[in-house]
Amino acid sequence: MNTVKRTRIVELLTREDYGATVNVKGWVRTRRGSKSVNFIALNDGSTIKNVQVVADVEKFDAELLKLITTGACISVDGTLVQSVGSGQNVEVQATAIEVLGTCASDYPMQKKGQTFEYMRQHAHMRLRTNTFGAVFRIRHHMAMAIHQYFHEHGFVYFHTPIITASDCEGAGQMFQVTTQNLYDLKKDEEGHIDYSGDFFGKATSLTVSGQLEGELGATALGAIYTFGPTFRAENSNTPRHLAEFWMIEPEMAFYDITDNMDLAEDFIKYCVRWALENCQDDLAFLNQMIDKTLLERLHFVLENDFQRLTYTEGIEILEEAVRNGRKFEFPVSWGVDLASEHERYLVEEHFKRPVILTDYPKEIKAFYMKMNDDGKTVRAMDVLFPQIGEIIGGSEREADYDKLMARINELEIPMKDMWWYLDTRRFGSCPHSGFGLGFERLILFVTGMQNIRDVIPFPRTPKTAEF
Repeated sequence: MNTVKRTRIVELLTREDYGATVNVKGWVRTRRGSKSVNFIALNDGSTIKNVQVVADVEKFDAELLKLITTGACISVDGTLVQSVGSGQNVEVQATAIEVLGTCASDYPMQKKGQTFEYMRQHAHMRLRTNTFGAVFRIRHHMAMAIHQYFHEHGFVYFHTPIITASDCEGAGQMFQVTTQNLYDLKKDEEGHIDYSGDFFGKATSLTVSGQLEGELGATALGAIYTFGPTFRAENSNTPRHLAEFWMIEPEMAFYDITDNMDLAEDFIKYCVRWALENCQDDLAFLNQMIDKTLLERLHFVLENDFQRLTYTEGIEILEEAVRNGRKFEFPVSWGVDLASEHERYLVEEHFKRPVILTDYPKEIKAFYMKMNDDGKTVRAMDVLFPQIGEIIGGSEREADYDKLMARINELEIPMKDMWWYLDTRRFGSCPHSGFGLGFERLILFVTGMQNIRDVIPFPRTPKTAEF
């Protein structure tokens, strides 16, 4: 065995040099057959498609064939032949089979029709299923598309810290990082924890966003983007929230809110187009098995200009819908933060196209957003998608030091560790904008999956940190 160089199945399926000797390795999806011939569906993760291995029973030891069960790992030498069955062009007529790893009978992924909830309990093994193979190949492609887009547009890939002493969102829902002995914490006379002996000498946490440091990069390098893990200690057990997730956050000097919206629309369309061009087999599978409207929805985003309107106009449309009998779970009025159902109504029912909402009330947006002249709204922008709701959130940033400080004081945000951020407004301040895209929200949209826990390999949620 193994005198022939291995061929990945994704490449093998495109070959037409029938009669060639080949080697394939992978995991057994199924084995079926009769007394004279066995058919083994083999997959190596390189494609959603299996290659069929045909084994004449009389050529192989019966004990060897018994070991070839669902989940077993095997290496096959054989002859590439044209397939007589439908579904594939080629198959492998086996001449030698080696079992690289047997699979015990309690293998959790051997049955069909398991629920996603069941598979989350076996997240270390669900990766081998067709569905999750498709999802994570698409996730890889989306990461490549993001890097390629920003590279082509002159952005610098900028690495912001994961351990931070600042709370970007001001929400306080952060995971603390410490080297102190939690069973014997030193406290000062007022009963506060004394961090002087901690590793960093102060309270530190896992980051909720790289934006503030990203602004430093943008005001030096012109345009940057971050792409890394972020953490929210938010006790939300919903299909849309994770405690650990990945964020893409571009920041651009000299961009106003309109430039920001133009970039967001162009960027998200680029990602969707990349998926349609590079993930055809996986998308076709997910369209058939998970969401029969998936491909239609992806084309919907590409083929429509995004509708732009203010938050106030959006609220008026929603209130009109309520007057006309439309029922929403959450009430609608000026000043409320829109729920997903409101966002989806605007996209899916009213405009029938993606929507960018702007000019939100300052009370429901972050301190760093630029105030409009009305003193009530800020230059925020949210991109709303079908099925998802908000997929991108961003704004033009407040560039004026005095206005930013007034907002910080108004919200009583502790800024003792944020002097460095304020320096960007003291030393050569410039107009600048940016936005954040939750990577998993993008993957939800592109795959048609319904739960955000199913588009990250090992989800971190309240009371769950397995694997």
